[in-house]
Amino acid sequence: MRPLLCLLLLFLAGCQAVLAPLPAWQSPEGRDHAEVGQIIELRTGQRLTPEQLVQRLASSPRVLLGERHDNPDHHALQLWLLRSLASQREQGSLLLEMLTPGQQAAVDDAQARLAKGEAIADLPTALAWQKGWDWSWYGAIVRHALAQPYPLLAANLDRSEIMSIYQNPPALTGALSTAETVRAPLLEQIRESHCGLLPESQMAPMLAVQQQRDRRMAEALLAAPEPAVLLAGAFHTRRDLGVPLHLRDLGDATGGQVLIFAEVGDDSLGAEQADFVWYTPSTPEQDHCAKLRR
Repeated sequence: MRPLLCLLLLFLAGCQAVLAPLPAWQSPEGRDHAEVGQIIELRTGQRLTPEQLVQRLASSPRVLLGERHDNPDHHALQLWLLRSLASQREQGSLLLEMLTPGQQAAVDDAQARLAKGEAIADLPTALAWQKGWDWSWYGAIVRHALAQPYPLLAANLDRSEIMSIYQNPPALTGALSTAETVRAPLLEQIRESHCGLLPESQMAPMLAVQQQRDRRMAEALLAAPEPAVLLAGAFHTRRDLGVPLHLRDLGDATGGQVLIFAEVGDDSLGAEQADFVWYTPSTPEQDHCAKLRR
C-alpha cells in the first residue's frame, strides 16, 4: 500500500500510524541521565513523543538532521527517522555530507545495480567511500537509501574544489551568511577545532571552505527532489550559523526544519540554533588536541 493512501485511510479512521520501535541505545555514557530520549521543540519548550516529531518533520519540504559524527545513537535514530518519515509521505531524496560530486556516478550506478537484484560484494569500494567517514557508522543508512526508489545525493565539495577555495577564496553572497555575527563564531569554532594550532594566516581560507561547504549543501537541498532530508554535522545544520542561513540567502524563507541530535548535558541549543533537539547518551570524550600537540 502506498504511503499517501495509508495516510488517507489513517485520517479517515481517526488514528495515527504505528511506527517501528526505537533502536536500543548504543553509546556507553549517560544512559541513566534524565534527559536521555527527550525530544524538545525549542521554540515552545514542549516535550514531544517520537510520533509527534515525525508528524512535524513530515510536513516540511526540507529537513536537516544534525549529528555528532562518532555517536552511533545518532546514526541509528537517523535511520529510524528515514523509515518513519517514509511511512507518513513519499520521500523525495536523501543528501549526505559524507558524499561528494565525484562519487555521484558511482552511487547512481550502485543503486541501479541493486534495483536489478545484483549483489555488490564490496559496497564501500563500489561507492569510492572515503575512509574519513567510518563505514560502520554510515553503512546501514547508505544501504537503506540505495534500496529506495528515491535518489541518494552528494552534498559536499570535492577535494579539488576545497583546495581551489582554500587557495583563492571566492566572494560569498547573501546578507545573512556573510554577517559578522556569523563569521566571528565560525572563526572561533575553527580555531577551537584545530586546538589553537592553526596559523592566523590560514583562518580566513578555512572559514571560506566551511562556508562554501554550507553553501553547497544549501544549493544541493534546493535542487533535490522534495521532500529532501540532509544528514550532516550538527554545526553545519545550525540555523544561526550553517546551511539554513544559506537556504534563506538563496530564497528559501524558512531555512528548512532542523533537528539536532545532542548528547545529554549539552545545553548549548536554543530556538536560534534548531527547531528540535533529541538527547541521546554520550560517547567518551577524547582529547584530540593532546594527540596533535605531541
